[in-house]
Amino acid sequence: MKSVGQDLLDGPTVFGHPKGLMTLFFTEMWERFSYYGMRALLILFMTTPVLSGGMGFDDRTSGAIYGLYTMGVYLLALPGGWVADRVFGLKKSVWYGGIIITVGHFTMALPGLMELMGDHAVEKATELSSLDINSFFLGLVLIVVGTGLLKPNISSIVGQLYPDGSSKRDAGFSIFYMGINIGAFIAPIACSTLAVYNWHLGFGLAGLGMLIGLFQYKLTGHYLEGKGEPLPVVTPEEVKSRSVLVKYTTLATIAFAFLISLFFLGIISIDAIQISNWAYNIIGIVTLVYFAFIFMFGGLNADEKKKTFALVFVIIFSALFWSGFEQAGSTLNLFAERFTDRSFLNWEIPTGYFQSINSMFIIIFAPVFGAMWVWLGRRNLEPSSPLKFTFGLLLLGLGFLVMYFAAKIAASGDLAAPTWLVFTYMLHTFGELSLSPVGLSLTTKLAPKKYQGQMMGMWFISVALGNLIAGKIAGEVSGGTEEAIQAMPSQYLKIVAIALGAALLLFLISKPIKKLMGNVH
Repeated sequence: MKSVGQDLLDGPTVFGHPKGLMTLFFTEMWERFSYYGMRALLILFMTTPVLSGGMGFDDRTSGAIYGLYTMGVYLLALPGGWVADRVFGLKKSVWYGGIIITVGHFTMALPGLMELMGDHAVEKATELSSLDINSFFLGLVLIVVGTGLLKPNISSIVGQLYPDGSSKRDAGFSIFYMGINIGAFIAPIACSTLAVYNWHLGFGLAGLGMLIGLFQYKLTGHYLEGKGEPLPVVTPEEVKSRSVLVKYTTLATIAFAFLISLFFLGIISIDAIQISNWAYNIIGIVTLVYFAFIFMFGGLNADEKKKTFALVFVIIFSALFWSGFEQAGSTLNLFAERFTDRSFLNWEIPTGYFQSINSMFIIIFAPVFGAMWVWLGRRNLEPSSPLKFTFGLLLLGLGFLVMYFAAKIAASGDLAAPTWLVFTYMLHTFGELSLSPVGLSLTTKLAPKKYQGQMMGMWFISVALGNLIAGKIAGEVSGGTEEAIQAMPSQYLKIVAIALGAALLLFLISKPIKKLMGNVH
């Protein structure tokens, strides 16, 4: 039986929840505003010709950079969480991360500010300058590093607001995640509207959003008193250990900054496509070696080995799903730009507006899916977790089947109606709602207790790998040349075949996976 004190919250409350939840809600909302606002512009900006204010990269290079960027956001969540746990504490890590993100966005906006002041317009009109290139890549690096510090740790602080066993914890997280989707819904519309006039104004607005989030985080930070603090060091051994960690963290930061400076000085060159290929292979090898080590030397008992083996399937099919779903910001964004009729009452809808559709559908349908699972559960009809994964992949494939018909219209020389993209995003959102919450929950339940954090890291690696693959696919399916336009329908059909094939395979092996899961449902 739950104790009476489990729902007694320390500190001031609002609507029955800690006021600190509102601090974190708005911080996360503005951080997601900055992330999704910039993401809506990123691949469009890279593929836009220099004479039109863009970077003038080809589709393959742009897709590779996009994939590496979105991959990095998830990969750096692992060291970001480690640094917070052992050095700064959660609360300071969120603050430092937000500052770095803000600087990153304003760095990307710098060439636009120079243009508005009249110092850079002539050079910009003819070719990329070192300012354009350096500010772009440095901004991306800073945003990745800052997000790695902020994103995993702000969620952890939300958990600390509630006592163990509190019945309000899940509701608190639901409110918190609503902030994510509000920010993700508003940002593409706001930033794309400004980007019509100047790309860098769009990047600057994304940075302004994060800056607003930082101000309110600092102004209302007293509501987080005692939460997210660094672990206390008392004994001489703990003091020494903390000192060593700070030392090596500082050295790693200096080494990373030195490597980045070599790139900007032109001493070393970076081939985004080659790095993308290396990253793809490295992540695959690391994942394989890690699980082989865990099975052979991890000290797991028979039940833990079965559950870990089931988790391997979760991670594989998760990566497959995200490799399709995350094409929203790349492949589908370029389709909206190049092959979609965006005219409405003598006004052309900015391409980035379509990036708000997914968040809109999540806000509308997340409560519906939650109620549906509860209703089915009460009647013992709720599908198993592997079957929910199957539905996610099936819906992903059906979404790309819609795009196959849209691509046929584009290949014939006509513009596709925007409803094709809307239906695709709707089906993909339904797939996300079927798979994503289940995957996170399964990872925590199936992971052996002594490897909980590492297994959650492997889940994030599957998402990172999916983002990397999505970027690689974007370079091939974006229709950048006449030959590529004609090949688009068959390319989309290949994605459909892979997604539906994965769904069928998972359906066939769902019962064996369920047996491996044991008492986890």
